[in-house]
Amino acid sequence: MHNIFLIGLPGSGKSTIGRILAQQLNKPFFDIDALIERECGEHISTIFERYGEEYFRSCESRLLAQVAQSEGSAVIATGGGVVTKAENRSLIRSRGVSVYLMVDPQTALDRLNRQHLEKQAQGEVPEIRPLLVGSNPLKSLQTLLQDRSIWYEDTHFTCSTLNKSVERIAQEIIAMLISSGEIVGEPPILDVRRIQVDKGYNTVVEWGGLGRLPQHLKKLGLPPRVFLITDSNIRKLYASMIMGTLSSAGFEPQIYTVPAGEASKSQEQLNVLYDWLIKQRAERGEAMIALGGGMVGDLVGYVAATYLRGVPLIQVPTSLLAQVDSAIGGKTGINHAMGKNLIGAFYHPRLVLVDPATLLTLPTRERTEGWAEVVKYGIILDTELFARLEEYADTLREFTHPPATLLCQIVMNCIALKAAIIEEDEREQGRRTILNYGHTVAHALENVAGYGELLHGEAVSLGMVVAGSIAQQAGIFPEAELVRQNKLLEAFGLPTSYAGSLPVKDILSAIQLDKKVVGNQVRWVLPRRVGDVTVTPMPNDLVESVITAFFAEKRP
Repeated sequence: MHNIFLIGLPGSGKSTIGRILAQQLNKPFFDIDALIERECGEHISTIFERYGEEYFRSCESRLLAQVAQSEGSAVIATGGGVVTKAENRSLIRSRGVSVYLMVDPQTALDRLNRQHLEKQAQGEVPEIRPLLVGSNPLKSLQTLLQDRSIWYEDTHFTCSTLNKSVERIAQEIIAMLISSGEIVGEPPILDVRRIQVDKGYNTVVEWGGLGRLPQHLKKLGLPPRVFLITDSNIRKLYASMIMGTLSSAGFEPQIYTVPAGEASKSQEQLNVLYDWLIKQRAERGEAMIALGGGMVGDLVGYVAATYLRGVPLIQVPTSLLAQVDSAIGGKTGINHAMGKNLIGAFYHPRLVLVDPATLLTLPTRERTEGWAEVVKYGIILDTELFARLEEYADTLREFTHPPATLLCQIVMNCIALKAAIIEEDEREQGRRTILNYGHTVAHALENVAGYGELLHGEAVSLGMVVAGSIAQQAGIFPEAELVRQNKLLEAFGLPTSYAGSLPVKDILSAIQLDKKVVGNQVRWVLPRRVGDVTVTPMPNDLVESVITAFFAEKRP
């Protein structure tokens, strides 16, 4: 691994985050400002006042070069103005990877003021940063950002620090480094499974595989121009790196960004993407790359299925839910105001590239929801998987020290389970229906609440609790097994009770729009024991009784 240079405005957290990164990566840490103060024996503000900024910048460049060239792999926190000199920018680019810690001036000023007050409270004499001296420090920071933004943004990675803990920011940076190939697992984790449907395609699970996307694409013999479609959250994390690696490998990537969130899985956004592709004169042989979670995969998959009657599709799922479920199996589609996923097509990708390291960048809630689909596989198909989840729930939920091997194994396990089902029943005419365990109620909830109010995995968790309760009331699912299911969902931080105020009658009505309705009768996927389910209709009065009790119960 090369040196890691952290750059950004004063107050962006370079020193604090740098120390955490160095500790987690077991690398030396150097703070250039601290080195200058140690060498000169004076605070930076005094150096500025006594010798001037040019002298300080000269010291800064000399010490930066000394550290960068003597250490093969260190974490280096630079000063906010290090990018103002071309020689520094060149050195940083040649001696490692750079990460821009993005912060808005007001937040940066608030952090600096907080640090000032904390030092005063500790009895220290806080230092006033020299470039912030004056009556309007906010204006000074705004000017600094305006003057330096072109250099700050010309980095390998950009990491937003807004509303994130320093630990979370460090974890995001590590994920970016893994996915770019800067950090390689020991030993490297790689699994390739051929899914034998349609013309067949590979699912590749590779820790850090995102950085090797071009190599995987080259094996498919695609035309050089590719259309990368992602959402506004994922673009900030990975787009710059991926566009760079694709271009370096001889591809001609074009990028389009859709707003993050389930609301983008709509006819309106579909038409916007059609318009973009037509203006780009996208051709039938040119591939679309869906980079993101389930929403992006479903939406882009449907675009690929229908534009020019079908173009090559590459799925690159970045959420746990998409990696273990929605990116596998060829289901694509968009939502309708009257129901979830009512418009779509079965359309298989040419490749699914799964990089579990991207899960490190997920906010806790988005990562948590994905475990609902994993638990689902244990309930419907695999008692050993269920038991493994019970054993390692704490480790998998917290992610404090990412369990790379365990995580990859679980993702591979889920993919293998789903692959076996879809190879047997590609178009959900028979056994594939069991993959919808918990989804009958989940889709109704998402529709009634409004897409995005509940995350899909949260709704699926509630749906599994309801389905398990129906099965238990019907006498086919032992109560002890129901308790075991719900306990595991809770262990992963998933909801098992409903605290909202949706009308029960609306939920019951939305259930009738479920895709598993045949002859106006819902075919429920219900467990008989952990690892075994059945698909069967249920008496309406039993269903209504359970659902009414679950959603109408008054809770504190």
